[in-house]
Amino acid sequence: MDRIPILKIGQVLLVSIQIDLQDQSVLALQEDLAEQISATGAHGVIIDISAVEIVDSFIGRMFATIAATSRLFDADTVVVGMRPAVAITLVELGLTLGQVRTALNLEKGLAILGKLAAERELAEGLDDLDEPVQANS
Repeated sequence: MDRIPILKIGQVLLVSIQIDLQDQSVLALQEDLAEQISATGAHGVIIDISAVEIVDSFIGRMFATIAATSRLFDADTVVVGMRPAVAITLVELGLTLGQVRTALNLEKGLAILGKLAAERELAEGLDDLDEPVQANS
């Protein structure tokens, strides 16, 4: 079974799927990605499926599961490059990708993750302002 490579670019992990997806390869990807997010502290994951021509219900559900797992590690996921035939198949199967964000291409996916990172930093900064200040006695 071929493993799908995971590349780290700054705080983003990039997964470019260039093989025909099998159930085992998607399960291995889910495990490998969770390990990489944990090890690197990445805040974003981009899954490029532009080379994927066919999906089934299991693989469609696994994209949603991968995104949910990534979220538990404080990483946002964006699926990019979905072909029209894949989108139509997912709709016909009645599958939604849940909280998975999508973008037309890698550039737009990186822009989404950049915006989410900026929002996260702003929220963390506001949380710091809410902490009580202790006076020195």
